[in-house]
Amino acid sequence: MNLDYRSVPYRVFENASRLIGIIIISVIFSAGDGSPEGGGGFDPLSLGVFVLFGLIVVGMWEMAYVKRYEYRITRDTFDISSGVFSRREREIPFDRIQNVDIAQNVLQRALDIAEVRLETAGGGDTEATLRYVSTTEATRLQELISDRKRGDRERTHDPEAPENVLFELENNELAILGFTSANFNLLGLILVMFLVFGTPVAAEQVSPRLSVLLILGPVFAIAALVLLWIISGIQAVLRYYGFRLVRHENELRYQRGLLQQYNGTIPLSKIQTLMIRENLFARAIGYGNLAIETAGYAPGQGGDGVESAIPIAKRDRLFALARTIEDVGDIEFERPPERARIRYVGRYTIIVAVLLGFLWGVHTFTGELSDWYLGAVVWVLVPLAAHLRWTHLGYYYDDDYVVTRSGFWTRRTTIIPYFRVQTVTDSQTVFQRRRRLGTLVVDTASSGGFWGGTGVAIDIDIEDARRIREEVNDRFQWSVRERRTGTDRTVRTGE
Repeated sequence: MNLDYRSVPYRVFENASRLIGIIIISVIFSAGDGSPEGGGGFDPLSLGVFVLFGLIVVGMWEMAYVKRYEYRITRDTFDISSGVFSRREREIPFDRIQNVDIAQNVLQRALDIAEVRLETAGGGDTEATLRYVSTTEATRLQELISDRKRGDRERTHDPEAPENVLFELENNELAILGFTSANFNLLGLILVMFLVFGTPVAAEQVSPRLSVLLILGPVFAIAALVLLWIISGIQAVLRYYGFRLVRHENELRYQRGLLQQYNGTIPLSKIQTLMIRENLFARAIGYGNLAIETAGYAPGQGGDGVESAIPIAKRDRLFALARTIEDVGDIEFERPPERARIRYVGRYTIIVAVLLGFLWGVHTFTGELSDWYLGAVVWVLVPLAAHLRWTHLGYYYDDDYVVTRSGFWTRRTTIIPYFRVQTVTDSQTVFQRRRRLGTLVVDTASSGGFWGGTGVAIDIDIEDARRIREEVNDRFQWSVRERRTGTDRTVRTGE
């Protein structure tokens, strides 16, 4: 089978960079030296001929690529032959294929074509991408590969079969998602700009007239934060518009997107961890999101490596949905000991002292900031900051799962089945040893970025950390033995 020929004009448009290069060359060769003997300069007719010739060449190349790109479905593999002059042959075993995702932008939907991505567990890389097949063919391939992965070679998809819808994003939830999707990745840069351009020293050095920056600096910083908030909210709405999550046999399937639509799969057998994330704004109104991380690949990975399986929902509903995937019971977190909170007071006091030292240095070398010592007022916030950090830490474990919680600005609750554990470690920093504290890290095979795939219990009693490490390791061994003699993992249907 070949790619869809309707993709040829889109592929020509997609490779506009080649046409731009052709146009530049055309302009160079169609221009004279500006004199009558040189042809009078720019020649539109010659440019048109070059552009037309370039379009024909690119179109012929794309036509040949589509014709020479062949894919075949055998009993156990998905085979691909590609290349116009240099041929490349690939055989992808079905049991290696982890996700089959379908992507369509606005132009592709108008042409009724789609991009099919075959992801494997080899670190999240795309094993193969079919650019492009018809929408009908893309759906057929997704269903067929799903059946072959289960070993069902005879079954055909029934489009009229009812779906087990687990979650659909409603309009009011979409609005809440946009409101709570503030992205402050550039907050540090904005604060630096404010410190540089919003201080008396900077204003006087640039020009005495620019002391108005003392007033406009905070205004600009607030305006920039509001702008970032609006942009990140719009991005979230466009990304998750029309989101729905359904259960299909032994996998989950999601659909989302307005301008760029995605239709992806999440194999249940590959799920490593569940993570409920609640940023400050969402947590204040009782909302959060649920991330599902799989081995080697996070479904629909974004820039941070972790993608929401449920973009926004009430906190109780998130835990109920999580329990349809992992049957974890009621979670009662054990907080770190009180001495951990004292440690945070000391840590934040040091930060305030460094700030005061900086302000004193500015006063000493410039003569400005005569009231530099007023910066000590910031220390009033230290006990509150230490308490908030301590309050949002915790851990829990039972016979089947270990659960950790951490983070204030974005609180992360990570649920890890014992049979998914890769490594369990405990560690101590120099400062933790003074207070007999430690950190327990429970790692899995997920590649969900910096925050993905790892459960971390921070600043717990070091003896507890070592005891839990041994228990998690023992329960991992027991869980593996149990599953070798038990049944395959499936989604539990709860109320």
